[in-house]
Amino acid sequence: MNDKRTAVVLLSGGLDSATVLAIAQDEGYRVAALSFRYGQRHEHELACADRLCAKAGVAQHVVLDIDLRQFGGSALTSEMAVPKHASVDEIGAGIPVTYVPARNTVFLSFALAWSEVLRASDLFIGVNALDYSGYPDCRREYIEAFEKMANLATKGAVEGSLPIRLRTPLIDLTKAQIIRRGLDLGVDYGLTTSCYDPTTSGLACGGCDACLLRLRGFAENGLADPAAYVA
Repeated sequence: MNDKRTAVVLLSGGLDSATVLAIAQDEGYRVAALSFRYGQRHEHELACADRLCAKAGVAQHVVLDIDLRQFGGSALTSEMAVPKHASVDEIGAGIPVTYVPARNTVFLSFALAWSEVLRASDLFIGVNALDYSGYPDCRREYIEAFEKMANLATKGAVEGSLPIRLRTPLIDLTKAQIIRRGLDLGVDYGLTTSCYDPTTSGLACGGCDACLLRLRGFAENGLADPAAYVA
């Protein structure tokens, strides 16, 4: 008899979510992975999510289709150009145009709905508030507010049988620390992608915020990034 608890893990196919997947499994959870095809220009990440699930032995992997291109408002869901920089030092302090309006709220709402069906108290998301692009829905204040809302809005939580915990194991880690944690757990980062503007074949651009933060994280560990980049 398998008495493992189930956790819903938001899995984009990127470095952070791959690490969170490994952490959830290391803690003994049976993972139900949830990915989204939401009109993102970097849809190549979904192939990475599939490969990660196959390697990790994840039995339940749902890819939901929601088209946020109908709203636009982001360089990831419109024809707006993705900003490129020569180094991490050039990344601005404001909220960039790659922010997708309310994306984590949308994703977590679907994860919450699935968790009720699965009787899963724990939802894992790979948000980070240190080496990140400044998105407002990656901050601890947001996570705490969503968890509070979830416990007010779901049948199991209101009845006291299924309290909701929003798990964010990476929120206070640098990208270098995230990579080290994942490597210790056996994550194959060659299966992941982080680029906001990859080529049609999935090669990373090397100049967007996500690529630069990722590259610095590997460099700070004295390692080469195993992802494939445009020459």
